[in-house]
Amino acid sequence: MVQIQTVKQRFGIIGNDPGLNHAIDIALQVAPTDLSVLITGESGTGKEVFPQIIHQYSARKHGQFIAVNCGAIPEGTIDSELFGHEKGAFTGATDSRKGYFEVANGGTIFLDEVAELPIATQVRLLRVLETGEFIRVGSSKVQKTDVRVVAATNVNLLQKVQEGKFREDLFYRLNTVPIQIPPLRDRGEDVLLLFRKFALDFSEKYRMPPVRLTEDAKSVLMSYRWPGNVRQLKNVTEQISIIEKKREIDAETLKKYLPDYMGVKLPAVIPRKEEDVSFASEREILYKILFDLKSDIQDLKKIVFDMLRKDGNMSRFEQEHAQVISRLEGKDRSDVPAHAPVPAPIPREQSSFIEDTQEVEEETLSLAEKEVELIKKALDKHNGRRKQAAQELGISERTLYRKIKEYNIN
Repeated sequence: MVQIQTVKQRFGIIGNDPGLNHAIDIALQVAPTDLSVLITGESGTGKEVFPQIIHQYSARKHGQFIAVNCGAIPEGTIDSELFGHEKGAFTGATDSRKGYFEVANGGTIFLDEVAELPIATQVRLLRVLETGEFIRVGSSKVQKTDVRVVAATNVNLLQKVQEGKFREDLFYRLNTVPIQIPPLRDRGEDVLLLFRKFALDFSEKYRMPPVRLTEDAKSVLMSYRWPGNVRQLKNVTEQISIIEKKREIDAETLKKYLPDYMGVKLPAVIPRKEEDVSFASEREILYKILFDLKSDIQDLKKIVFDMLRKDGNMSRFEQEHAQVISRLEGKDRSDVPAHAPVPAPIPREQSSFIEDTQEVEEETLSLAEKEVELIKKALDKHNGRRKQAAQELGISERTLYRKIKEYNIN
């Protein structure tokens, strides 16, 4: 079995994150087969390396490897690019032309940004995947091809399926083996390793000493969310290497190159697309309702305590409780003297309202319980598929696994 470290050295992959190692391991396992692979991950995470790993460690490594950016080809010509055309098939078709599926016969085609394919092209692609057959534009002759397809996308294809913008049968045909590439913000100290590698590369390229980070700058580097992932980190390192005269970079200098730096990784939901906002918005609304409810209950308790105090039906324990609440709120309850006499305890039936209020607070204001409830709903919605549930919740799959284990969710 090929070692993961050997693959990293061959393809220039930097990092020791378990999620990254897991993705490489899956690529190596699926490489000897002819199964279709769908690579998902945010823009800039390095998805384009994995199709090359799959191709180079497969029996097709001596065949053609063609990478196609589906989003960069105009809709009117993409069928011609993929499947070829006959002479006179459309205006400007002065000669017959082979498409990528014909040229790559016996090899591998990498379809990057596969979500951008038009619906009509998706139908043609599905036929190739199922039967190996295609027809050139302007022809009626069916041709055969033996091509392994690896696709990649940075969007939620299941969401696209629900919106009717991507065929469900094509999604499941491409998603035979899924590979998820973790975002840079979830890779821990890999950020420092990548910065050091890029700094050395640009040092050799521009013939200058490499830049170094102070300890506080390293903390800034690891706490930043990196929306552009590895691509953004590389660009930032190159800018610093060229622009900054000093070679030791402190935190304040580094922050100038990080847009919208927040200082820490806040536990907030940051959806990648507008269509992912709904679930996050519902959770934020729920939290707001809970906090408002807590405030209302505290106000109600103060009113009840004041009423009982004025009626002389307040025990010493309840008086002290009221004083604690007042002190926590920064108020001085001088009207509740410490030496106040202790009246008889109020009957059970009269105090039930206070106890019920406290019980409601304990039952409904636990954020952990609400988090468990949201996780269960997401898992039920996606029939236990943790990857889709994590995307629905706006968290990484690794974080979801940790939450499931932490809360002992079945």
